[in-house]
Amino acid sequence: MPSSDADQGRDDATFLSGGTGCAAWVYRPETSSDPGGTTAPAIVMAHGLGCIRDLRLPAYAERFRDAGFVVVVFDYRHFGASDGQPRQLLDIGRQLDDWRSALAFTRSLTGVDPDRVIAWGTSFSGGHVLTLAGTGERLAGVVAQVPHVSGPAAVRATPLRSAVRLTPAIIGDLWRAARRGEPRYVPLVGKPGEAGAMTSPDADPAVDRLAADSGLERGDFPEYVAARILVRIGFYSPIRHARRIACPVLVQIATRDAITPAATARRAAQRMPRGRYLEYPCEHFDPYVDPYFEQIVADQLEFCLSLAGPGA
Repeated sequence: MPSSDADQGRDDATFLSGGTGCAAWVYRPETSSDPGGTTAPAIVMAHGLGCIRDLRLPAYAERFRDAGFVVVVFDYRHFGASDGQPRQLLDIGRQLDDWRSALAFTRSLTGVDPDRVIAWGTSFSGGHVLTLAGTGERLAGVVAQVPHVSGPAAVRATPLRSAVRLTPAIIGDLWRAARRGEPRYVPLVGKPGEAGAMTSPDADPAVDRLAADSGLERGDFPEYVAARILVRIGFYSPIRHARRIACPVLVQIATRDAITPAATARRAAQRMPRGRYLEYPCEHFDPYVDPYFEQIVADQLEFCLSLAGPGA
């Protein structure tokens, strides 16, 4: 049974994915947005590359809950409050399976309309929700905030100096993975020219801001990831599934994004039969915090509420 976290207006819960426990928060509105008062629409959320749910996702979830949605926010296996060894291991296939398990868990909750479940992803998870929608997952809609849509585009956006500095760690971690050894880790963010998964000029200062606005400090959460994922990112292109996405999709694009290039995200949205995109004059990490957060979340709410009626 879920345990209550009354101060945050949410319940703690756990669901299984691949036999491993994934930690979830369940936010419930005081009243259902359904005119019949029996079931409510739901939004399922998870973070981007190597991040945990604590980093600003509650700010979104609280807005969605207050608008009448049941909201489930979860950590992937190997990350945050979820189980799974080794820690900080990002496996794309496992994360997609975690999403499928989270969606199934959400549909099973009392008071949730299983036909009105929306998947919300940001950055790397923005790519995950597009992949799920394009490969047969039943969704009422998708919100993809600054999404990863193209592996080659992400590789081209990586500065050469950073890529060179990462190469020994990547090779070492692939070798350890082949021998089932402990991972070799790399920093999630770094300053330009340093070895890190994300080294755009805005990346390291943004983590300071995200942590502070989440009531955390640097050091309260791991800021590293198993290096092997940096090879696999280049082969992961959710844009390949864009034409097969049948549900409505909102793609939110940061026009000065140095991590998930705006032009590629725009092209992905244009391929979706029911896709639309909105652009904001900001960088990759800006949507999570003011002054851009209020407009970003307002646009998400408008989109999600348009899907919340009967038959959505």
